[in-house]
Amino acid sequence: MPGTALGRSGWPPSFGQRLHWHWNYWWQAHLLDCLVDAQLRAPNPGRAQVIDRFVRSVHRRNFGTWVNEYYDDIAWLGLALQRVHALKLSTVDDALTAIDARLHEGWTDDLGGGIWWRRGDRFKNAPSNGPAAIFHARQGDATRARALTQWLTTTLVDPDTGLVRDGIRADSGELVKNIYTYCQGVYLGACLEQSEMDSAARTVRAVSVHLAPDNVLRGQGGGDGGLFAAILARYLALAVPRLPDPESGLARRIVLSSADACWQGAVVAPGGPLFSAEWSRPVPPLPLGAVPERDLSVQTGAWMLLEAAATVP
Repeated sequence: MPGTALGRSGWPPSFGQRLHWHWNYWWQAHLLDCLVDAQLRAPNPGRAQVIDRFVRSVHRRNFGTWVNEYYDDIAWLGLALQRVHALKLSTVDDALTAIDARLHEGWTDDLGGGIWWRRGDRFKNAPSNGPAAIFHARQGDATRARALTQWLTTTLVDPDTGLVRDGIRADSGELVKNIYTYCQGVYLGACLEQSEMDSAARTVRAVSVHLAPDNVLRGQGGGDGGLFAAILARYLALAVPRLPDPESGLARRIVLSSADACWQGAVVAPGGPLFSAEWSRPVPPLPLGAVPERDLSVQTGAWMLLEAAATVP
């Protein structure tokens, strides 16, 4: 459609992906964040115009609303739009109001607080509560941001390793102990926004020991997992100027080593570099078959990592 802009969810794109039949709402939110990263690094009138078109396209493709049923998705779009608003790249006041209201709706006292993963669900997790805490902090709602961060600390942080576990089920009380780079990243970001530096430093140490062999963050495949390590890289980069050594140095080494490995493992493809889903290994030979490297999430994640590395002093 004229005047619109979105990221295709696969490369080379299928017919359905060209038409955006399948809607990856939160992948697009991170793609918008990367466009803002690039605009901050190298301001460009053409990119500013694309960002404005992109914001309007998300609203249009999302059937005229800014929200969906997943609180984590909503928080990610909110975080990107906060940055768009700060740079005055598009008019997003109504969007931020709608997202703020929907995230507040997700809070209940079940399991000691926190928000659900999605509406009508009985699962609370780090992927929803972490970005919501960051969003509320940046909106100036310190009370809700602090409550969400404290819930994460009390409920999901493993006292033995310092790693953040995935979530907890309300009906059974089952603690889902899966460890994802995503969860470490959003918790680290929430702690930084709340100036909880001891918790932030503990998280960086835990990531260094458990999730970054040779200082390169582990990948978690394609699909949604293609963004997980990049989310952690974004907040590790933000931690570098905020934390003292040795944690500042640890965060810096992980981001820069991951970015170097990612770049070294890329291949030249039509239109530009193509990045690996696992930064410690190169992209499979072209042409690509059914591999995660075809996913927008993987390529956006690599871009996010490289933008994060560009900000590290």
